[in-house]
Amino acid sequence: MADEPALPVAAGRDKDERRRLMGRCALAVVGIMSTLLVYGVLQEKLMRVPYGAEKEFFRYSLFLVFCNRITTSMVSALVLLSSKKSTDPVAPIQKYCVVSFSNILTTTCQYEALKYVSFPVQTLAKCAKMIPVMIWGTIIMKKKYGGKDYFFAVIVTMGCSLFILYPASMDVSPLNKGRESTVWGVSLMLGYLGFDGFTSTFQDKLFKGYEMEIHNQIFYTTMCSCVISLSGLILQNHLLPAVDFMVRHPDCFYDVLILSTVATASQFFISYTIRTFGALTFATIMTTRQLVSILLSCVWFVHPLSWMQWVGAAIVFGALYAKTFSRSKPQKAAATSSPPQGSAPNAANS
Repeated sequence: MADEPALPVAAGRDKDERRRLMGRCALAVVGIMSTLLVYGVLQEKLMRVPYGAEKEFFRYSLFLVFCNRITTSMVSALVLLSSKKSTDPVAPIQKYCVVSFSNILTTTCQYEALKYVSFPVQTLAKCAKMIPVMIWGTIIMKKKYGGKDYFFAVIVTMGCSLFILYPASMDVSPLNKGRESTVWGVSLMLGYLGFDGFTSTFQDKLFKGYEMEIHNQIFYTTMCSCVISLSGLILQNHLLPAVDFMVRHPDCFYDVLILSTVATASQFFISYTIRTFGALTFATIMTTRQLVSILLSCVWFVHPLSWMQWVGAAIVFGALYAKTFSRSKPQKAAATSSPPQGSAPNAANS
């Protein structure tokens, strides 16, 4: 009889643990959704909305990459120092530079594409990254993928193609005058998908080959990215014009500052989510975030969608959710055939 009170105590502990887990999950969802939604809106505003009475467009996408990376590198350095973890490079510096260079090309293509296609088109096109990830995974990691992986990749790509090829006949947004070019936009998005697939696959190889801690990789890749992007700005003679543009348009400066802040914050929310809840929860949150981002952009920047685009979006997100939840059942094949999902996630490319 003396042991009976232990049952309600144990039940109370379970409830407390569930509450804490729900609280941490809510923090992860709110953190990722809020930072990346703000990031998406600001990204589109910076590249598509003119500033000032002269209606000038901000044209220096590599400068945005530099600002994002230098902010992330400073924060990751502070995390490494405060946690008293080793700040020495685990892998040869040139391997961090490979990731940095491909990541810069990825992000630059992403920003440049917004000059020619709308944010909803770009966001949905990103969902087609499964195919390049699988191609690079086969080449670099010697991975083998199952029939289900290829099936979902083809379905998602078909949905993306419908969304891109059948735009609304009349876009009433005043931001599009003379700027839309499907050929250039699709070319840049193909570049984005190819470089992003290589980046995530090579990051995965570094993690497995050198057993490095995530903040170590973030710090060294972003530091390399700072050097590369700064060199590119100087060679293109874009550094001073970009600074001059922000001096003349202070609202652009604040947009860049907030963009870099939320991009960095989202990095850590993403890392926290994957570490605490795993890739399945992270993939579900990211899929939902992409859907909400498209809807928000359509409302905020007046992008009407044709009925074929709605069909394409439904195919893409239906396939992504089906693929995500099909992995909730333990499968031995999935462990070896799945493309990497956020091994060293970069908010700027999400």
